[in-house]
Amino acid sequence: MRKIIHIDMDAFFASVELRDRPDLKHLPVVVSSHHPRAVICAASYPAREFGLRSAMSMSQARKICPQVVVIEPNFEKYRAVSAQIHQIFRRYTHTIEPLSLDEAYLDVTENFQHVPSATEVAMRIQAEIFQSTGLTASAGVAPNKFLAKVASDWHKPNGICVIKPTQVLNFIHDLPLKKIPGVGKVMQEKLKTLDLATLGDLQKIDESVLIHHFGKYGRQLFLYAQGIDERPVQAERERQQISKETTFDDDFTLEQCHSYWPKLIDQVWHSLEKKQLTARGVSAKLKLKNFQVLQHSKSFKTPLTSRDDLVQVIQQLLNEMSIPPELQFRLIGVGVYQLAAHDAETQLSLL
Repeated sequence: MRKIIHIDMDAFFASVELRDRPDLKHLPVVVSSHHPRAVICAASYPAREFGLRSAMSMSQARKICPQVVVIEPNFEKYRAVSAQIHQIFRRYTHTIEPLSLDEAYLDVTENFQHVPSATEVAMRIQAEIFQSTGLTASAGVAPNKFLAKVASDWHKPNGICVIKPTQVLNFIHDLPLKKIPGVGKVMQEKLKTLDLATLGDLQKIDESVLIHHFGKYGRQLFLYAQGIDERPVQAERERQQISKETTFDDDFTLEQCHSYWPKLIDQVWHSLEKKQLTARGVSAKLKLKNFQVLQHSKSFKTPLTSRDDLVQVIQQLLNEMSIPPELQFRLIGVGVYQLAAHDAETQLSLL
């Protein structure tokens, strides 16, 4: 039986800023750029009381809360604090799977401090994070990743929720299906057509029925409904993607976007070189003024070898998308994926 902890920092970006600006502690503070089309990166708890939340547009946020205090994001500072937190994690285990700067899974089944209780480990980590950074973290303790992540959100902020193996089925019975990994809005609608709204509902359905409706994923749904998640904590989790985007002040046609692609390509290529990584996949992204996203990607057997390769692939992707010239976009982006440590011998032949 695994002992998994999910640590989730409380309103991380906002909390880091408020630690340095305690005079703003009781005000509705958000971390966001001052770009006309900016969205909220993080909202303080007082801001959340007004209904402000991550990914909300700043134009909407100002309508809801005209007195909102906006702080420009400082990702270098957030990365430094995140590194401090990971140093604390490594005092207990090397089996750490980061999900972002502010959350991670830890497998503490065997831990360096030889603490038999995962709950005790989680409480020690919370205390050390606060002592070291002045920030609070919430923790979920459970037999697997799915349950640990759900639990960490249960007693926020600065809380801990423990799900013992004997408590699993009761705990998950009333959980909405959106809590299951991989169940987004589309899947929720499909499940809704079968009158399924909670994991308790899902527990009543035979595995064969779920497989009939959802293929291989039906098997996963069946297991999650029993509180079973066999995914291990991946200590060396491969970075999935490097991407850069730009949001325009006005809506642009594809032709008007032309001069903005080189800067994004430069930024992505610089990140690859800085991190000494190679990429075998490339994606182009465009967001219409109605927020619909157009995206196209292509992967290769061998990695890109130069910035010119990346330029070539982006142009190829845009040509293949056959975008009508009258369409207007509010955002464009370049991404690379299938990343690996740099190997000087690898070459890409773009045919």
